[in-house]
Amino acid sequence: MASPGYGKQSAPEQHPRSANDFAHLPAREAYLASLIDHLPDGAAMDVKTLAVLQPHYGQMACRTALNRLSTAGHLRRVRERISAKDCRWVFRTYFSRTPRSDAWWTRFIMTGETSTPTTPDPPQERTLNRTSPASAAYAALAGLGLADARLALSAADCAALEPLAAEWLARGTTPALFTAALTANLPPEGVHSPAAFTRRRLLDKLPPDRTPLDDPPRQVRVLECTACRTPCRPHALLGGLCRACHGAPPPPPPRSGGLSPTAVRAHAARIRQAMATSP
Repeated sequence: MASPGYGKQSAPEQHPRSANDFAHLPAREAYLASLIDHLPDGAAMDVKTLAVLQPHYGQMACRTALNRLSTAGHLRRVRERISAKDCRWVFRTYFSRTPRSDAWWTRFIMTGETSTPTTPDPPQERTLNRTSPASAAYAALAGLGLADARLALSAADCAALEPLAAEWLARGTTPALFTAALTANLPPEGVHSPAAFTRRRLLDKLPPDRTPLDDPPRQVRVLECTACRTPCRPHALLGGLCRACHGAPPPPPPRSGGLSPTAVRAHAARIRQAMATSP
């Protein structure tokens, strides 16, 4: 077993084990993948340990096999900060007997999500015959007309402005303070459009977010190249390998549109001559 917090971590939502889990892999990779699959979470799975656990392959063969398992979508190496105060990091290898795409691994490692987010259904229009109880935001908007008749809103107005009012309440504003803020200093000549006026005030007078400053930061994870362990951005990894380890050609150097050295020297000489002869 690895040190606490290190070692193998099983990816979620894997298919049940079967005899054909690694049939798509070469014999060596399939053998080592089956060995890793049966290791418990927290087990060490570095190349030295894998070479000791079985008698068939040495460290170099295990290292090559791990790289190929990475490109086949079965594992990713991650460094992860587990302490918000002293910035301690652990190094884990996530393994999945079910091969995953680069997009799946990136989404899981960086956000913890395992399914493709779906587009939410468009909100249904509220009707005048409401069958569900009014939300606190809707009730606060409806109560504005009782506090001042110049801000009397219709049911449709309250439904349209409800998300904005809900943001006020989510930031700690009580219904009483909400009503006071929206009805204060109304124009004496009256309000031509109560809905438009209320919307403008909801946007302009939105209170600050009172999230406590001492909240612990979110967990930080950094993907590593499976082969060289270099920290990389997700889009820079191809099958869990950086560009150099994957064998992809380096990006071409940017084309320079500047002058040649000879032209630069000639241009500098003309400038010096002009400065010398100027009055």
